[in-house]
Amino acid sequence: MTPPPPPPRRLVCVTGAGGFIGSWLVKLLLSRGYAVHATVRDPHDPKNAFLKQLENAPENLRLFKADVLDGGSLTAAFAGCEGVFHPATPVPEEKTVDPEKEMLDPAVKGTRNVLEACSAAGVQKLVVVSSIGAVCFNPSLPRDRIIDETCWSDKKSCKENENWYCLAKTEAEEMALEYSEKNGLHVITVCPALVLGPLLQTVLLSTSSKVLLYVMKGGPDAIGNTFFPIVDVRDVADALLLVYDKAGPSERYICSQEQMDTKDFLDLMKSMYPNYSYTFKVVDVDTRVGLTSEKLKKLGWKPRKLEETLVDSVESHEKAGLVDDEPCRLPYLYRVPDAQE
Repeated sequence: MTPPPPPPRRLVCVTGAGGFIGSWLVKLLLSRGYAVHATVRDPHDPKNAFLKQLENAPENLRLFKADVLDGGSLTAAFAGCEGVFHPATPVPEEKTVDPEKEMLDPAVKGTRNVLEACSAAGVQKLVVVSSIGAVCFNPSLPRDRIIDETCWSDKKSCKENENWYCLAKTEAEEMALEYSEKNGLHVITVCPALVLGPLLQTVLLSTSSKVLLYVMKGGPDAIGNTFFPIVDVRDVADALLLVYDKAGPSERYICSQEQMDTKDFLDLMKSMYPNYSYTFKVVDVDTRVGLTSEKLKKLGWKPRKLEETLVDSVESHEKAGLVDDEPCRLPYLYRVPDAQE
């Protein structure tokens, strides 16, 4: 009697697979037995070589050359996939000179191209990685309001403050959920906080890693003593797969494990790692926000403790030789406006 054939491998695609979130998601999917199509700008670029060295990658990972602004380039990557995860998005490190070209087109048009390519390829589910930037940048929200998934950033306020990142993420997420309702594609969005955690690759650092290095090393910029919501990159990957398996269409989830003021975060870091220079340019600003991830936790999400995230983050950055004594710039998105050059 011949044994039954093994079940077919589930095939999914991850956009921006060389990024911080994308690479951890690819690692998780491979560990769970998925076959993965991963889109990168250039599969032959040495900075993407680490993906091919992940466990189960030789037999279950294929890299595809694609750009979200070129909808046609997504077709081959999505072919045969039951689901797509879309973490690819730019985060500006310096002041945005051309908001359309640098932020809005890649985030909004790029997401539209992903949505349309999913429909064309017969993809069943799409998980879009948004940001808390699409949730809590809204001056009209009451100060004591706990921010949940019904809250949205105010696009008019984003434009007036030239906060192009939050505007782009808000527009892209709104459009994705609207597309889901109109076109029958099962779309779920996840809004992570500041993503920290260990690095899988160290050639191109994420913006959030640069925020951590600025906190540890100091630099010419000032950071606001505002709310500092944090989530572990491994917990984000877990959340993305969790909502893929369990969430209904057009659902939205905040993904934040813990939050504190910047000064409290600095004090915690100093107590754990007293030998770093640390920034002292922390300016009090009139922003206090409380976020809740209860909806995601009810689905079964169990984030790790903040201390574990910080230990693994610092050790990983140390091992990569990134924590030297040289001061560094704080990514523009986090600089206090009146302290900008």
